[in-house]
Amino acid sequence: MTWKTLPRSEVGPLAAHAAGTGPRIVLLHGVGLRVEAWNGQIGALVRAGFKVIAPDMPGHGESPNLPDLRDLRSYADLAAAYLDEPAVVVGHSMGAMIALDLVARYPGRLRGVVALNAVYRRSAAAKERAAARVSALGGVTNPDSSQTLERWFGVTPSPERAACARWLNAVDPAGYKSAYAVFAREDGPADAVLRSLHMPALFMTGDAEPHSTPQMAHDMAALAPIGRAEIVAGAAHMMPMTHADTVSRSLVDFARECHS
Repeated sequence: MTWKTLPRSEVGPLAAHAAGTGPRIVLLHGVGLRVEAWNGQIGALVRAGFKVIAPDMPGHGESPNLPDLRDLRSYADLAAAYLDEPAVVVGHSMGAMIALDLVARYPGRLRGVVALNAVYRRSAAAKERAAARVSALGGVTNPDSSQTLERWFGVTPSPERAACARWLNAVDPAGYKSAYAVFAREDGPADAVLRSLHMPALFMTGDAEPHSTPQMAHDMAALAPIGRAEIVAGAAHMMPMTHADTVSRSLVDFARECHS
């Protein structure tokens, strides 16, 4: 598909794309990405009768970088501005971390949560690799994106890979460093948070995902009282883009369940 540029609106504290009418769905992207990473889902959700709000993370897309964003809570508090009516919140990668923090602290504003490619209890080696990437970030210029793209897509060219290359090269270096530092420190939601999720919770990842593994999704779903895991065949970290139709169908079905 074509990863077209989407218009932003004056919605909340960040640049955000808003589309459709009906019950609300909030989409939260991951580090280095932007609203357009949800191109494969926005149209499907709007056609299904939902209002979609998708903000750019600070320093990403058209949102300015903001100082003093040093922990997950500070990112989640910005996203909470879009929960002024009951919503289903969907997050990908770091966006999934933000979504799970939101349901822990703003449960009355949410009808359900979807965590796509979320991490949970990373291995010691994975933590070390993430910390090393943070140490290499200067926050002044963007790093070479080739290693990130290879982790996400392998080496085969694709429209999705090319789009992510553009976004990674355009992100604010300081904003990228701040967000990635938070992402690297986080190890997934606390078990107590998962046990407290008394709303539908979907944990979805790909069976070819080495970092946000199927086992992580199953483990989180097992702790959530109304949780379930869904594993997408052949998908890896960027499955909202590479397996857009499959992810969209699951989100539409889940949102209908939550908003019924």
